[in-house]
Order: sequence, then structure tokens, then C-alpha cells
Amino acid sequence: MSTIQPVIITARQDVLVRFYTKLFGAEEVFRVPAEGPVFYLGLRIGDTDLGLVAQADPGTGAAPRILLSIGVDDVDGTLGRVTALGGSVRSGPNDMPWGQRVAHIRDPDGNPVNLTQPIPVR
Repeated sequence: MSTIQPVIITARQDVLVRFYTKLFGAEEVFRVPAEGPVFYLGLRIGDTDLGLVAQADPGTGAAPRILLSIGVDDVDGTLGRVTALGGSVRSGPNDMPWGQRVAHIRDPDGNPVNLTQPIPVR
């Protein structure tokens, strides 16, 4: 059995924990070490795990090559809370021809995230 888990490397682990917890209801499920400053923090969003690795200087570079896509119950409502939590809105929301409502945001570290919601069939 194979599992893929996205992991974000960040100098601002506490900021990202707050963002993903407040915006998506993420819950802490794992931390290393158990006591003291945290190197690795595992969060669960729905049935998916997201890892946050603390690194003092994660570096900057070319455009990101990874995109998180997170399904939410209400794209518009979620989008309205992004900037208050330190993220930014890139575009949307838009109804896509493949049956999803989509908005594009960035988390407080600038990582791209798509918010998606199925469009009800009429």
C-alpha cells in the first residue's frame, strides 16, 4: 500500500498551524519530538494528513511546483476568512465546467492552495 502525504517546510510553523486549523479545521495528530521545540507536526484535514517541518531558513526559489487542493463545504465562505488568517486570495471563486467551484489562495508562507467545492447538479 502506498500513501502520499504533502509536507510543507516553513520557518513559521506556528503561523501555518493557525492558518490550516482555523481555515480548514485541521487537527494535530503527531509531533516530533513529543516535548520541546517541534521539528515535525502532523495535521489531519478530513481524511488527509499534512506535515509541517520547521526549518529556520527554508529558502526561496522558483515558482512552486506543488499545489494543495482542499475540498471545502463552502468555497465562498472559506474564501472570506483567508486574509484575516494571514493568507491571500489569488482569484475566484469561479464555477468550472468540470463541476467544481474553485478559488485560488496562498497560505501565509505563499504556498498555493486551491479551494474546491462540488457544484450541485441542477
